[in-house]
Amino acid sequence: MAKKAKKGKDYFGLGRVVSIILAIIPVTAWILGFLTRFKEGKIVAGILRIFFGFNIVWLIDLVLMIVNGRIMRLLNI
Repeated sequence: MAKKAKKGKDYFGLGRVVSIILAIIPVTAWILGFLTRFKEGKIVAGILRIFFGFNIVWLIDLVLMIVNGRIMRLLNI
């Protein structure tokens, strides 16, 4: 039986392998990164991801997505 994704996982509850594939593609990771933060209600963090989510944040998100299945949470405001 297929294992369901946990509710708290990033990228809209998609499976871990699908999330890692989406995180590898820079543009997709950038878009899904700020959409995920807006979905959580973290407006300031979402806006910062729009402007800074395409550089080093993308690499950090990629590593964290592979290691624990979640993107970086630097700001919780």
